[in-house]
Amino acid sequence: MPITRFSSGGPFEEKVGYCREVRAGDTVFVAGTCAQEPTPEGILAQCESVLSRIEAALAQAGAGFEHVVRVNYYLADLREFDVCWPMLAEAFGAHPPAGTAVEAKLIAPEDRIEIEVTAYIGD
Repeated sequence: MPITRFSSGGPFEEKVGYCREVRAGDTVFVAGTCAQEPTPEGILAQCESVLSRIEAALAQAGAGFEHVVRVNYYLADLREFDVCWPMLAEAFGAHPPAGTAVEAKLIAPEDRIEIEVTAYIGD
């Protein structure tokens, strides 16, 4: 099975030693993704930025939100999650993935949300 690694060029990839995304055969793994720097204020602006970055990563591997089969949400405060739901429902549309939401301390104190996805682009 061919494996292709894609880097976003973000500062943590080299520091930590990971790729933004890996395509292994028909499966695409997008690493936990936070908002683009400079980090926007507020959970909704950050969620929108994260989804945009994930959409670009998926496209680079030949996938889209309709191919996502698993999503993990990491939030600094789970009480902020419900305001993101309409945006998330719109992104995934008629193809909702299995999902998990966890409250966690994120890598940077200004980050409110981090999202990680797995997509399948086979038949």
